[in-house]
Amino acid sequence: MKLIDGKTVAEKIHEQTHASVQMLAKRGHRPGLAVILVGDNPASRTYVRKKAEQCAKLGFHSVKLELPENTSQGELLAHVATFNQDPEIHGILVQSPLPTHINEAKIVHAISPEKDVDGFHPINVAKLALEDPSGFIPCTPLGCRCLLLEYGVPISGANVVVLGRSMIVGKSLALLLMQRGSGGDATVTVAHSRTLHLETITRAADIVITAIGSPHFLQAKHVRDGAVVIDVGINRVEDASQKNGYRLVGDVDFENVAPKCSLITPVPGGVGPMTIAMLLSNTIKACCQIHGVQVLHST
Repeated sequence: MKLIDGKTVAEKIHEQTHASVQMLAKRGHRPGLAVILVGDNPASRTYVRKKAEQCAKLGFHSVKLELPENTSQGELLAHVATFNQDPEIHGILVQSPLPTHINEAKIVHAISPEKDVDGFHPINVAKLALEDPSGFIPCTPLGCRCLLLEYGVPISGANVVVLGRSMIVGKSLALLLMQRGSGGDATVTVAHSRTLHLETITRAADIVITAIGSPHFLQAKHVRDGAVVIDVGINRVEDASQKNGYRLVGDVDFENVAPKCSLITPVPGGVGPMTIAMLLSNTIKACCQIHGVQVLHST
């Protein structure tokens, strides 16, 4: 068993991104990312802070807009419209989850597709399905594929099972791995909470990717010897031995599954660091496309 080190791969991507920032600067452009946070969700606040720190480190123009929990949908839409028109902003991200009184789909639809670096706008979803390279791919699926490629995992012709059917990860990842060409050509099965005979399906997989949001859901019985396992899940479980009273675990029963795997991601330190790396890489792409500059690097 060998661990897939997401932190190291993310740093490699950040180095490429920093080089692109410097090249864009020579042409008079500076990539700009706007992040909107509504409310005071601790996990979201931590994630937004990490994004801002990485933007500063790499030389991005970064705007962080923090709004109170009672912000109306109309007010949030107005802020999105402002960023859509701001020439210094190339990427817009509205941090989820949003308060329950806000329709998240309407907010996503309001973001200009050319600045939708999260890749959730219907136009970018369609471009992913149509294999149009000008679209933006959601960051977590993009990070998963990057990890597989970095570690030399054969994807073409591989039998891949994706656990989870959200557009954020499961559906997008399935579309991505089925694409023709490098990093694609996989045979993908999307399984979920209502899938029958799950153990039979996952044991036939060369690669299992979990994004189901359930602690230790994937057990040793679900995985064949030598499989590659990518754990997207980040779940909080109570742990009195920790200062904050909890610890983070994935969707995989790591202790029992890892010995059977050829490669596996830990939680934390696996897929997580890749999400921010892909977000900033997408922002570089957006900057290049908006200014008509050849895309400087691609993930």
